[in-house]
Amino acid sequence: MDKDGTMTVDWNEWRDHFLFNPLNNMEDVARYWKRSMILDTGEQLTVPDDFSVEDRKSGLAWRHLMAGAIAGSVSRTGTAPLDRLKVFRQVHSSSDFKGNVLKGFQYMLKEGGPWSLWRGNGINVLKIAPETAVKFTAYEQIKSVMRGENETRTLRVRERFVAGSLAGATAQTAIYPMEVLKTRLTLRKTGQYSGMADCAKHILQQEGVAAFYKGYIPNMLSIVPYAGIDLAVYETLKFAWLNRNRGIGDPGVMVLVGCGAASSTCGQLASYPLALIRTRMQAQASIKGSPNLSMLLLLRNILTQEGVAGLYRGISPNLLKIVPAVSVSYVVYEYTRIMLGVDIEGRRGGKEKG
Repeated sequence: MDKDGTMTVDWNEWRDHFLFNPLNNMEDVARYWKRSMILDTGEQLTVPDDFSVEDRKSGLAWRHLMAGAIAGSVSRTGTAPLDRLKVFRQVHSSSDFKGNVLKGFQYMLKEGGPWSLWRGNGINVLKIAPETAVKFTAYEQIKSVMRGENETRTLRVRERFVAGSLAGATAQTAIYPMEVLKTRLTLRKTGQYSGMADCAKHILQQEGVAAFYKGYIPNMLSIVPYAGIDLAVYETLKFAWLNRNRGIGDPGVMVLVGCGAASSTCGQLASYPLALIRTRMQAQASIKGSPNLSMLLLLRNILTQEGVAGLYRGISPNLLKIVPAVSVSYVVYEYTRIMLGVDIEGRRGGKEKG
């Protein structure tokens, strides 16, 4: 349809497409134009909100989610070195881990070589699929309860925010032990663990089952500001663009990716202190001489010893990975969903009738 490759469709392209490729009904047109994007920045997962009952019954929704999981895997692997540097800076105080981003990479390379930059990435990728499945299933169930008897009612923004937050909390509860393993594996030194199973065995033997839920409370608390601000900023930016460009119906890829990146960044800025406290609680037992502090005591210690800036340690590599993570996630998602046949109905319909 987009003959000139501008990533937007003007009136002539729209007219020619449906003039030469007629469709039977408007439902086919709506399905063809439906957009579902999963932008994975390596933090909280987002789930598209436009799956119809037909999509869920036909399996189209799950193919979208599978494409998103594959895109997230590639995106997280590509930005794993920045993610590991972020965790290092979050956990170790300024006296233990000095220097800028470049010196941080030099330290990791010296300690474990090039492959050490990807420590913890394996489990970070593995947890995408169960987290996506649980979050999507919970999200659909919660929305169904909110709609009640009127199943076709469109949920308001605040209702979607509540549904998204509850679904996120459900998913995080289910996969939280994997989050703890990811932190420990990311921080491990050369030869400390032989793999994920060995790490889990050590934690279980030395600290007990409760260790797999260290930092759970600040993690749950961080979901609300992240989900709320991410959704609010995305909707605000998108509607601002639409109001300013009333003659153009489709915002286009770059606008939506830009809105997604900006909203995710704002959400992370708001929830980052809680994420930092969560990571430090997860890593406490792996640091020699580190006391086992509660969330409030840890917060007080950080403010006393490092000041307010201490709550944002490691945020620079976290922000650096936003643009490449979103870009890679989007590109891989688009190609993967075509390979999985997500767009097959609309495209075949057009070709057969042309």
